[in-house]
Amino acid sequence: MARITWSLLAEPSDDVAHSTCTVHGVREGLEILARGDLDAVEHALRILPVHDPTAPRAQRMDRRAAAAAGLSRWKEREGRIDARSVLDRAAGQGMRVIVPGDAQWPAGLDDLGPAAPFCLWAHGPGDPARLADERAIAMVGSRASTPYGEDCASSMAAQLAAEGSTVLSGGAYGIDAAAHRGALAAGGPTIAVLAGGLDRLYPRGNDQLLRAIRERHVLLSEAPPGTAPTRWRFLARNRLIAALARIVVVVEAAWRSGALSTARHAGTITPPRTVAAVPGPITSAASAGCHRLVRDGQAVLVTEAQEIRELLPHSAPAGDSSFAQQDELDLLDPADRHVLDAVPPRSRITIDRLASEVGRRESEVMAALGRLDALGHVRITGEKVGRR
Repeated sequence: MARITWSLLAEPSDDVAHSTCTVHGVREGLEILARGDLDAVEHALRILPVHDPTAPRAQRMDRRAAAAAGLSRWKEREGRIDARSVLDRAAGQGMRVIVPGDAQWPAGLDDLGPAAPFCLWAHGPGDPARLADERAIAMVGSRASTPYGEDCASSMAAQLAAEGSTVLSGGAYGIDAAAHRGALAAGGPTIAVLAGGLDRLYPRGNDQLLRAIRERHVLLSEAPPGTAPTRWRFLARNRLIAALARIVVVVEAAWRSGALSTARHAGTITPPRTVAAVPGPITSAASAGCHRLVRDGQAVLVTEAQEIRELLPHSAPAGDSSFAQQDELDLLDPADRHVLDAVPPRSRITIDRLASEVGRRESEVMAALGRLDALGHVRITGEKVGRR
């Protein structure tokens, strides 16, 4: 309840609140507020200084002024919130709250340190801790996307999700929506991290898409129900997308795009997340931000899902894996190699069609696929098979 209360009292970007609760604890933080204990807040800022580049230099150096401003902000909201009522209303709508230490708390959020959210609000059957695993990939980009960018995002997301990676994004128009749709179309997992309360699906034009994610997987937000999405909440939300993923892929971003803030967050988290960028036409302003990331050495250039997969922590370097794979392929039975060669490298094929392609009985093809699956060459999903 203390964490829910703080999520109502303080904005995600309130570094004074995060410093106070990190040093003293969330329950003691509420007691500090009740006492109006300026010394305790200032002590927290001495241990965990607030770094606000937008604040005047004198204010940044004056811890006591920052502490007093924080207490004033929280006190002003305190009389207008009712944490129990918010929790009860959320539960009545099928939402749940997740806090550090819960089984469903994603471990990646702990890498944010003092900037980790006080709690997460979740809506949907998916387990955030399981979905945001070592294969989770964030895919972000411009709202004002082009058909080229949307096609890249949806096709890459579909391939990655079909192979078990969770595709994370922000549920917005443009690249976000294309990534979510690609994952859903492939029957794979996807998470939308929203900037406002989960009772206010935003943007409204994506209502059907967000409902589909909620029904099959999960929506997440650090903002309590009833919170309206605002520009600063969108920017703060981006750090959660970066922390929940192992790779952040920027598909399309203008020179000054909000998607680039997710890439910046990815580089400042400890340990840092890998950032990748998809190139676009050199004449396209929609891809200028992606080209900038690559040129400045902040991102790896990727052009297909396989290149993204190779960046995952458990993947071997492309050169090493190709030699190892070639050695293993040389040891395959010729009949099994024939079946493997007929499996398309970047899509899936039905088993009956595969049997027709290789001219063998379906039972023989199934036996060969079983051996290939055990060796890690293919993945069988229902009635279809694809390369690993």
